[in-house]
Amino acid sequence: MGQFVSMTYSPPLADIRFILNHLIGIDKLAALPGYEATSPDLVESVLEAAGKLASETFAPLNQVGDKNKAKLTEKGIVMPEGFRAAYQAYVEGGWNGLPFDPDHGGQGLPWCIAMPVQEMWQSANLALALCTLLNQGTIEAMEAHGSDALKKIYLEKLVSGTWTGTMNLTEPQAGSDVGAVRCKAVRAGDHYKITGQKIFISYGDHDIAENIVHLVLARLPDAPEGTKGLSLFLVPKLLPNADGSPGAVNDVRVVSTEHKLGQHASPTCVMAYGDQGGATGYLVGEEQGGIAAMFTMMNNARIGVGIQGLALAERAYQGAREYAKTRVQSRDIAKPKDAPVTIIHHPDVRRMLLGMKAQIEAGRALAMAGAYALDRAKHAPDADEREKAGLRVDLLTPVIKSWLTDMSNEVTSTAMQVFGGMGYIEETGAAQHMRDARVLAIYEGTNGIQANDLVFRKLGRDKGAAMNAMLEEIEELTGTLAAQKGDDLASIATHLKAAHACTQEAGQWMLDTMKGNPSAAAASAAPYLRLCAYTFGGYYLGQSALIAQQLLASNDGDAGFLNAKIMSARFFAEHFLTQAAGLRDTVKLGFRATLAMTAEMF
Repeated sequence: MGQFVSMTYSPPLADIRFILNHLIGIDKLAALPGYEATSPDLVESVLEAAGKLASETFAPLNQVGDKNKAKLTEKGIVMPEGFRAAYQAYVEGGWNGLPFDPDHGGQGLPWCIAMPVQEMWQSANLALALCTLLNQGTIEAMEAHGSDALKKIYLEKLVSGTWTGTMNLTEPQAGSDVGAVRCKAVRAGDHYKITGQKIFISYGDHDIAENIVHLVLARLPDAPEGTKGLSLFLVPKLLPNADGSPGAVNDVRVVSTEHKLGQHASPTCVMAYGDQGGATGYLVGEEQGGIAAMFTMMNNARIGVGIQGLALAERAYQGAREYAKTRVQSRDIAKPKDAPVTIIHHPDVRRMLLGMKAQIEAGRALAMAGAYALDRAKHAPDADEREKAGLRVDLLTPVIKSWLTDMSNEVTSTAMQVFGGMGYIEETGAAQHMRDARVLAIYEGTNGIQANDLVFRKLGRDKGAAMNAMLEEIEELTGTLAAQKGDDLASIATHLKAAHACTQEAGQWMLDTMKGNPSAAAASAAPYLRLCAYTFGGYYLGQSALIAQQLLASNDGDAGFLNAKIMSARFFAEHFLTQAAGLRDTVKLGFRATLAMTAEMF
């Protein structure tokens, strides 16, 4: 049983297809300049092949990596058995370049396709697939800010996945406060010498690819304090030869690796730069433009980490669902004289499973809506449309990162509850999902930072214009839902309308409060983000339910899947959207006790 639960993974292709075909529309993707080749047949073949790689190559190594871990040796970090071959299969399939420019060897496919593919890999083996996320962010930063000379040497290798990338921000004294970075850079002709130490560097070293490209935040000698004085540098592990092949070892090394709660196969490194006089680095972007360049990578990574949260929730749900279908325990409460039944017949177990399923489907729809906005921001022919889509990406990014990672912690915990005592035993895999999920709410900007970002940067920047545009869409949907036949969509409409009003009211309170009392706004930022998340999730599930009912009426599609989609949306409305009034009140009132409690009173 343990092997079945922890090592078997089934890609959720039916839900991904539904979102792409109906909620977004592959025809809309194909209408964007540069995406003309995005056909239903192509999308289907990509999803099928990616799912096969995830389930057959990545997934069987998930428990192997958890047990055996990445190990630091005299030659560097050695990954668990099978990881190198799995990563090479990923590279040989061209998967690393899926959403990137064909001019650099990429496939040029939409992010709407790349994101669900990424979800499948993260579900199958998060510790291995984390490397692919870092590659993705490195490429984004290099495409946006790298010089032509650096792109010529590095970009094709990064896009192919032959070389991997890392993000080097954190130092012992500089975690969330990036402006406290002390790592130094000194100009040395056409390059720079980098000295200092970085911590918590995922995939800072490994043996699955031939070279590693570190993007390192450092400060020039006369640069001002704080974030404004930081610059970004490309520091390769191996300095490329004239022909582009990996050459001499750079002055960068792994000092140690961290012993972690989860993600054991993902090496988290302490990195030393310049022990022998200075690591050779090259400026990415402008001097003192490091934060702007790094945020290109971080924003990509924040959506990616949200996808990781979704992925682990899906994996945990699958295990709990299959266990509930096979575990016989107690009689059906409605049929007390009959034989004992599998636990999926018990109402509370069914409640837990449907709660997981509904949140996952809402989260997946939200993430893919964000990916579609990203595609429009990059490829829409009209500049005004690109700008509006970019603002939608900005608005959704902190919600995707924060809600989906919080949800991952909640869903993996609920999955263990479904397993009961067996979930507490490592053999079933439920414990690994919980351990692997816990850090997701912490790295790439803690979820408290995401909430502040939503309030002060996204809501405050345009006085709520981007948020209001989203809320107008939601309001329009509530009217459409209310006009449909049947009590399912009527219930969704009722609760979505109430959640919309609460979100609008809480947002106005934030706008009225943040300038005069920023501490109050910050104290209420997290419940405000959760309120937005539930309302946005309910919106996309409401759309899905409407589409599902229309497909059922025309006898188009799998009736079981479509009816389940409607039930997921109704459950979400009646269990999560009903929390909107309480969250609104917490936003408006809850800051008082928080701020009145002094540090000495704890």
